[in-house]
Amino acid sequence: MAQSSFFFCILALGFFFGASYAFDPRPLQDFCVADLNSTMRVNDLPCKDPTTVTADAFFFRGFKSAGNTSNQYRSSVIPMNVARVPGLYTLGLGVARLDFLPGGYLPPHLHPRGTEILIVLEGRLDAGFVTSYPNYKHYSKILEKGNAFVIPVGLVHYFRNLADKNTVAFGVVNSQNAGISVVSNATFGAKPAISSDYLSKTFQLDKKIVQELQSKS
Repeated sequence: MAQSSFFFCILALGFFFGASYAFDPRPLQDFCVADLNSTMRVNDLPCKDPTTVTADAFFFRGFKSAGNTSNQYRSSVIPMNVARVPGLYTLGLGVARLDFLPGGYLPPHLHPRGTEILIVLEGRLDAGFVTSYPNYKHYSKILEKGNAFVIPVGLVHYFRNLADKNTVAFGVVNSQNAGISVVSNATFGAKPAISSDYLSKTFQLDKKIVQELQSKS
């Protein structure tokens, strides 16, 4: 009897600790459509009742045409994210259409929470990234129609159009919120501003140039 009780206790403890430390890396339901109108927050947004969900929650028509390229970068980014497609919620995925006029580019930036795959549909694009300290090695590739390039998570990267016509590409990240930090904006456009004396010494630039860059960011 004592041995049976001891065995039962071991079995119960094993189940308890197994339940305590086990976790499911995948969602426990088919989908979780974000309730964008809810004021309740559970990690981020609660799920809608699946019986009320329609196909529109998984649909996006925004990639039909180019975005607004009338800016200093001569480029545009149209994101397909949870705010626009609530059916993406918890699926760990984000997509964007990228359009570049001749001479257009996206400045050096990074995604702190996502690896990106860039796919060129039309045109010719120079894509590159730089590794972290201590090597700062530059990897780049000229991408033609049908080519793809991987940008590892958290690394500074850039894109620029080399074609004499518009270039169209798609960027896919393995996060529903990969985040983005543009290097120049983070450095010269910080609020409140980083000391211009410090930036002048760091980048070995005249202080007036630094202040001009800060005024433009």
